[in-house]
Amino acid sequence: MYFIYINFKFYEIFLHIILNIILVTKEVPKGLYSARKLKANRKKFRWSKTKYKRRKLQLKKKVDPLEGSCQALGIVLQKVGRESKQPNSAIRKCVRVQLKKNGKGVTAFLPGDGALNFIEEHDRVIVEGIGGAKGRSIGDLPGVRYRVVKVNGVSLEALLAGKKEKPLR
Repeated sequence: MYFIYINFKFYEIFLHIILNIILVTKEVPKGLYSARKLKANRKKFRWSKTKYKRRKLQLKKKVDPLEGSCQALGIVLQKVGRESKQPNSAIRKCVRVQLKKNGKGVTAFLPGDGALNFIEEHDRVIVEGIGGAKGRSIGDLPGVRYRVVKVNGVSLEALLAGKKEKPLR
């Protein structure tokens, strides 16, 4: 009886070792003709990586209001004052802009002293990215990702410097 128990225990350990060897060697194809299978697996499992999936499905372009372009034309809906984040204390002058290309609304920053004086509601403005990392907001301005470049076809920089006057529409 004792002999049978030893044989059974030995058999159980033997099976356990064999199964482990089979499971370990089955994971990755190996050998001279395994390149096709390795390539197919690599292609299949790339979709589990977030960066690859976002790039291939062009998710950034679909979410971006400018739709991948560097600048966009829009109409000013209203003037807005945004409070800056701590430790700064200021009201940053911004405008709500409705983009012409897709009707989406964005908040755009007005750079420079007195820039708000040159902008009225229903003006045509050109907006571009504000220059934050990964297309995000910059500095102490929460949620503002764009800035105004031109007003009614005239550069905002030239208006602030007094070199040009804003045309009447």
